[in-house]
Amino acid sequence: MSSTLRLGIAGLGTVGSGVIKIVQQNAALLTARSGCSIEITAVSARSRSKDRGVDLSGYAWEDDPTVLAQRDDVDVYVELMGGEDGPAKASVEAALAAGKHVVTANKALLAHHGQALAVAAETKGVNLRFEAAVAGGIPVIKTLTEGLAANKITRIMGVMNGTCNYILTRMENAGLPYDVVFEEANQLGYLESDPNLDVGGIDAAHKLVLLSSIAYGTQVDFPSAQLQGIGEISIDDIHAASDMGYRIKLLGLSQMTGNGLEQTMQPCLVPYNSPLGQLEGGTNMVVIEGDSVGQIVLRGAGAGEGPTASAVMGDVMDIARGFTLPVFGIPATQLVNTPSAQSKAPFAYYIRTSLRDAPGVLANIARALGDAGISIDRLRQQNHDGDSAPILIVTHPCTPAEVEKAIKAIKATGDATSDPIALKIVEV
Repeated sequence: MSSTLRLGIAGLGTVGSGVIKIVQQNAALLTARSGCSIEITAVSARSRSKDRGVDLSGYAWEDDPTVLAQRDDVDVYVELMGGEDGPAKASVEAALAAGKHVVTANKALLAHHGQALAVAAETKGVNLRFEAAVAGGIPVIKTLTEGLAANKITRIMGVMNGTCNYILTRMENAGLPYDVVFEEANQLGYLESDPNLDVGGIDAAHKLVLLSSIAYGTQVDFPSAQLQGIGEISIDDIHAASDMGYRIKLLGLSQMTGNGLEQTMQPCLVPYNSPLGQLEGGTNMVVIEGDSVGQIVLRGAGAGEGPTASAVMGDVMDIARGFTLPVFGIPATQLVNTPSAQSKAPFAYYIRTSLRDAPGVLANIARALGDAGISIDRLRQQNHDGDSAPILIVTHPCTPAEVEKAIKAIKATGDATSDPIALKIVEV
């Protein structure tokens, strides 16, 4: 590595500005810890005139990020624009083709094109690093690829979207319905321009599939991830879970089974006193289980200027030190194209619906559950709402397939006045 590492930064939003602040304010520290001077030579963004709170006067400006990615005075292309295609994809491909190292925070890009980009990087002998793409400032990728490299990973689970965790905990703590808190989060700027990326579980699933690839040595497979967002969670669900000693979290879970790779992102009930249950606001948490290390818990800020910029610069520092590692921990050509699998493991489930207030209705619902092979652990009928009676059911452990069969049967009775909601209860 030469005595100077030169950065070209595309995207000068919150994270890009944070990276510039670190380079400008901690220059001596970066040099002492990396062994070389880290400098920014050029930048690119949509607007030249916007005030970003940092001094850009010493940097060359490129309107086209693809041109920036190929400049002779750029050693590391830092892509912070976002988006799975468009300028982000084109510029990263151009940088790799030109033999540049790439650092990115773009989980969507890697979730959809990670395999091809990894092959391109490794063919050129350059780094493609993405610590900032998963769980903000938490060094979960470094933990998997380095600290736990000797472990066979058996399971990964966690809360990986701070916006969803904010919404769910705000609903509980303030007693507010989902639509009110959703709008509050939007006004605070917490939601993506397409809110479904957050509340639909897509953003969190992008992160989960990247961790799965590293953990199990598989090709990134976003399309096979099973997604369920938080939009159907009501304040009544929040209160009912709390009464039973649980909290509702958008929980990611991945594990390799004899049938293939399971990857789910869905709202679940977790014990209130568990590490995941105690998680508040926009904080993220990733739980990793390995055959030698057992279970470890990583907790920290999942987004924001400082934490995400810190993760970006952690990757830059590794490149400055001359550290090289395959993109997903093992050579991309050795990553396995593994079949996807649906979970067959039994869990208890929380089921909520509203029923016609008429004789024999409860018996019909119990029969529908029983015919699906499900027994009832607890049942609570809430205050009547006109001609409907809200009902909550907690099952004994049963499989997802049995729950799916039961939900179809409940709908078929004609007794349900609202679509049943089924949430897994995960004892962690």
